[in-house]
Amino acid sequence: MAILHLRRIAFIPLVVFGYYLWYNPPAFKEFQRSVYRLRKWANDTGGLVEPWLLVLLTSLTVILGMKTYHFFYGPFRHGAWTRIKRTFFYYMRLIPFVERSIQKRLRKAMADVERESFMPKPNEPFNTVLPKKGWDQKHVTEELDKYDAVLGGADWQSGFVSGAVYNGSSELTELSTSIYKRYAWTNPLHADMFPQIKKMEAEVVAMGLKIFNGGKDACGTMTTGGTESILMAMRSYREMAFERGIEMPEIVAPVTAHCALDKAADYFRMKLIRVPVNDKTFTCSYRVMRRYITSSTIVLVGSAPQYPHGVIDPIEAFAKLAKYYGIYMHVDCCLGGFLAPFAEKAGFNIPVFDFRVKGVTSISADTHKYGFSPKGSSLVMYSGRKLRLKQFFTATEWPGGAYASPTMPGSRAGAIIASTWATMMHFGEDGYIESTRKIVSTAQKIESGLRNIPGLYVMGKPELSVVAFGTKDFNIYRLTAEMKKKGWHLCDLQKPPGVHIAVTMLHTQEGVAEKFVVDARQCVEAIKKESNGDVSGMGALYGLSKGIPDQSVLSEIALSFLELIYKAEGDSLFF
Repeated sequence: MAILHLRRIAFIPLVVFGYYLWYNPPAFKEFQRSVYRLRKWANDTGGLVEPWLLVLLTSLTVILGMKTYHFFYGPFRHGAWTRIKRTFFYYMRLIPFVERSIQKRLRKAMADVERESFMPKPNEPFNTVLPKKGWDQKHVTEELDKYDAVLGGADWQSGFVSGAVYNGSSELTELSTSIYKRYAWTNPLHADMFPQIKKMEAEVVAMGLKIFNGGKDACGTMTTGGTESILMAMRSYREMAFERGIEMPEIVAPVTAHCALDKAADYFRMKLIRVPVNDKTFTCSYRVMRRYITSSTIVLVGSAPQYPHGVIDPIEAFAKLAKYYGIYMHVDCCLGGFLAPFAEKAGFNIPVFDFRVKGVTSISADTHKYGFSPKGSSLVMYSGRKLRLKQFFTATEWPGGAYASPTMPGSRAGAIIASTWATMMHFGEDGYIESTRKIVSTAQKIESGLRNIPGLYVMGKPELSVVAFGTKDFNIYRLTAEMKKKGWHLCDLQKPPGVHIAVTMLHTQEGVAEKFVVDARQCVEAIKKESNGDVSGMGALYGLSKGIPDQSVLSEIALSFLELIYKAEGDSLFF
């Protein structure tokens, strides 16, 4: 941060010194004499240096100065301090015994993950070559039955999973599958061929804008998910930054904002500035946010709520900052998109976060979470048309004809658009108000129960559906592992270590919330009795990354995890 704002404060000593000389004539005369003596010394000394050497030294000094300036203030996606650390650890890992030590610990941890989650089950079938003769429907169904029987999966139907499946009722499943079947072969890329899909997408966007109190100029598009919604908004802001002559546009967001912003910065050659949050409330004050705004900042980002701890950022304060500095303000409402807008009518008091806030210029909201539509649908909305135009892509010189697409994909699944439209029409405003009431009430019940478990504490002040908790008495990842033995699938957090549960409609089933609290209490008591238990799986990986200063190791872990996901054979990768 100090390096980032050096340019902003470097002129202050010069101004103070100038005022001092201006109002102090004796000091000014002494300064003149000092400059004269320095000039005389330089001229006398310079005579001892050959001209070619003087030119060479001057050139090297200028080049070094330019390189130094470029290192600190050049168009890099990461800050100078981050790049210094990465360079240092890169060369440290060139030392053989250091690299061997890291790889040994890394492979051990990944081997635990592979054994726990990716090893083939007995009698597990593998199909890695096309069958010589195609299968009929009965054969395909029988093979999938084997997959289900052998591999199983989490018991999401009983409400034992954090997030992932947000409704899953038989009635909604029947509606979604029937609509999908009806429009399975449609593609909105060909709007003239499938006008009904075009109409449904426009209506979904229009309904979303009404839900988020958009003005008469507000507009938006559907996307395939929250990540794409955030990517599209950031692309629009990058284009606006380029119009302003900003070479490396900066996104300023709390550290808790979704990592889709990191992906946007990586994809679109932007710089993401992460702002620290309060270690008790997990919110970021506008005073802290303001210190990170520079002449290259193009957009501020706040969450309603943020994913790790379920806390809503001070959107109104952030928006005032954006308006004051003449920049843009994006609200990531992907997680709370169909809870937060209905919370007030459901009887819950949350701060204003949508287009009613002056300065908010875009909002991302997922229809496939608490909007209950099938996976693969989200909304990105703007306060005005110019921003949406910056999102669109066109190619007019292609021999295949003029090409235009509103979002990242070309072809899109019209069936998902139709299913989203059908789901929103099926629930209606009353249905979303009622689901919000049930989900938030259940989250509050879980929060209250966790606060009464000795050894646990709730992180921040959960506002909607996410309840995060931690401990100072033991390794919290042991609790995740113990709860998994009881069938629960929770989400691990880091910096600081913690766990969260994202409450869905499935958790509102009778007895689920109570069972969660009871199981958590029993697991905590068991962990306290066995003080030296080991942590395996993902918990061990978080512990490994915490014990190694080079945080790029965690990136290697994530890459290895992705490799395991795409392993189609039974052979091991890590042991």
